[in-house]
Amino acid sequence: MKPLIRKVARVLLATALTGVFMSTPSKLASASAVDGLLGSWRGSATAKYTSGSERLSCNAYFRGGGSSLGLSVICNSPTSKIHIRSNLRVSGGKVSGSWEERTYNAAGRASGSITPGRLSIRISGTVNGSMTINYTKSRSSVSISMTGTSLRGVSMALNRSG
Repeated sequence: MKPLIRKVARVLLATALTGVFMSTPSKLASASAVDGLLGSWRGSATAKYTSGSERLSCNAYFRGGGSSLGLSVICNSPTSKIHIRSNLRVSGGKVSGSWEERTYNAAGRASGSITPGRLSIRISGTVNGSMTINYTKSRSSVSISMTGTSLRGVSMALNRSG
């Protein structure tokens, strides 16, 4: 009887381990990718306009986790302000949702992908463009490009601040 119990125990253990290792990797990667961005970030940026460029100081905030990601990026200079917000749903490494830029009164849909260390979004609506965030535990770089407005793009270098 003991050999039968051992055999059943081994089968149950193998089944349990298979379940652990067969968990959907994209869902696990998505959750950890979102979690890696959460928190407050601060740094500097260069905004490119149709009429030239300008240095800005920026704060970025990421909230949520798991299947949701909210972001708010606010950049200021003595003469201008950029305020981008987005609410995204995350599923299997894909992201989708809405975005808005409050200063330029632009809004629309966002879709893209997230992996640990990188968020890539295409935006459409009042203006079209893209946003890519490459990040580590303590630093991130954000690149935004837009068409359809006098703001053509923003490049940011951010450090985790909280």
